[in-house]
Amino acid sequence: MDTVLTGLVLIVDDMPTNIEVVSEALETAGLEVAIALSGEQALEQLQYSRPDLILLDVMMPGINGFEVCQRLRQSPLTQHIPVIFMTALADTDNRVKGLELGAVDYITKPFEEREVLARVKIQLRLSQLTNQLEQQVQDRTQALQQALAQLQASQVQLIQSEKMSALGNLVAGVAHEINNPVGFLHGSIDNAKDYIQDLLDYIALYEEHHPDAATLVQDKAAEIDLEFLSEDLLKLVGSMKKACDRIEDISTSLRTFSRADTACKLTANLHEGLDSTLLILKYRLKANEYRSAIAVIQNYGEIPAIDCCPGQLNQVFMNLLANAIDMFDEAAQQSSLAQLEDTPQQITIQTAATNTEVLISIKDNGKGMSEELKAKVFDHLFTTKAVGKGTGLGLAIARQIVEEKHGGSLVLQSELGRGTEFCIRLPIMDCATDAV
Repeated sequence: MDTVLTGLVLIVDDMPTNIEVVSEALETAGLEVAIALSGEQALEQLQYSRPDLILLDVMMPGINGFEVCQRLRQSPLTQHIPVIFMTALADTDNRVKGLELGAVDYITKPFEEREVLARVKIQLRLSQLTNQLEQQVQDRTQALQQALAQLQASQVQLIQSEKMSALGNLVAGVAHEINNPVGFLHGSIDNAKDYIQDLLDYIALYEEHHPDAATLVQDKAAEIDLEFLSEDLLKLVGSMKKACDRIEDISTSLRTFSRADTACKLTANLHEGLDSTLLILKYRLKANEYRSAIAVIQNYGEIPAIDCCPGQLNQVFMNLLANAIDMFDEAAQQSSLAQLEDTPQQITIQTAATNTEVLISIKDNGKGMSEELKAKVFDHLFTTKAVGKGTGLGLAIARQIVEEKHGGSLVLQSELGRGTEFCIRLPIMDCATDAV
């Protein structure tokens, strides 16, 4: 059983008799028909409506059929409409010319109605099948793109989860191992300070009551500079205690930075996360052989503690700050010391809050980014770093943590020669409102 075809056919011919014959055959077959008596009229009509097929006479006054076909193929709006030439020119050269211009078939005058109808039906069916195939390809491509995006998002999330788990276990283990000897040292130093003070008190008491000690004793006191030793020893012990306190602070920062995230969010102070991240990166901020120290300006405002996954947000802070340091290091190796001294490297961290959001800005005064680079910087696996120095996942993971995990936003603002700023917005929602 023949498939019923529908569609609009435009007949272009300067002979009304030809149009009448062809129109009647097409309309009898259930097709819609539009008419144009010249090439100019046909091109004008095509600006307002698009037929499914065009029957085009070759020999017409003014613009002939070949030129009309050529113009159709030059326009994106009409280049896909199938064209069948109607002509009394049966020579091979004209047929080849028409096919080279993009025609799909030829009908030779005088017309045979059944032949015209058969050729029109074939081309309409081919056109419909082509359109269906293109739509299927487009739908399939879109489905594959969505699947790829979901796969990439899942990959980023898996890597981020594994990274946080491994980092948390490592840092927690290191902090635990540090705490035991540091705790012992802390207590021992306190005891040692008391013991030393007792010994110094005893020596002072001995000197007070036995000022005329034996010559050997007085010579030894002079040799070791007893007076200086008595003063400096307590200072040394005090410095040792401060060093232990410093190690304890670092251990606390490590635990804060790697705080394990549970299925439920925790109420956390983001300033603590920023401070712990800076403490961990402190060694990288110091001067090196290529550049001077990087100054960090902390303009902290009053912000509330918020419900969040603090370990994951600390990872975001780490990534943004480490990227800024990497940028300064790379720029330093490409610049002279005089250039660097003219513009000291600087990172500014600013926090603030509105009624609904906490705002965190991490800004550097480095070289900035081009528009092309800004468009790609959050892309999966995109990196500007040398092979082995970047995975291309850091900023993709950071955006996922901020936007998907916390319902916030991570926005990049940068301009060549004017530095780069990452702006983080996190919703406050149902969390503590006490300012910190």
